[in-house]
Amino acid sequence: MTARQVDRTLNRLACEILERNRGAQNVMLVGILQSGAAVAERLAAEIRTIETLPLGVYDLDTTAFRDDRPGPGSRADSGAGDTSPHHAEGSLPDVTDRDVVLVDDVLFTGRTVRAALDAIVTYGRPRSIQLAVLVDRGHREFPIQPDYVGRTMPTKHREDVQVLTDGGIHVDVVEERS
Repeated sequence: MTARQVDRTLNRLACEILERNRGAQNVMLVGILQSGAAVAERLAAEIRTIETLPLGVYDLDTTAFRDDRPGPGSRADSGAGDTSPHHAEGSLPDVTDRDVVLVDDVLFTGRTVRAALDAIVTYGRPRSIQLAVLVDRGHREFPIQPDYVGRTMPTKHREDVQVLTDGGIHVDVVEERS
């Protein structure tokens, strides 16, 4: 996707979010770090061209909630039986009774989104959690379905979808080396 195609896609997603939520008054955008946060900022800019209400945009680090990446404090690192409470890193305020739109660049297996859902509920009980993705590439391992999709790009497992956010958002499908 070229930068121009991404711009049009983000404009469409902004309109869909506003229509479904009947405006932006109760909406907060939560971008999954790294690229999802950049997409959330751009999506917020599109929404602000349509609605003049303040719109909260926040970042979310899901590392502590991942089940597939060992790291300090992660569930994969601490053992399968660990039930100790985790708290997400990021800038989220209380989400109670808010309509949270979780934003990511690429939806693949669903593991990142699953981790983000776990992280969000540590900040309260939202009225709803909706998922917006720039690219849906398929290959789910979890029953995750986005509410808003910029573009569906069927890929092979050996391919990678790269979202470049330097000076504008571009999307490329790259075949990985074996």
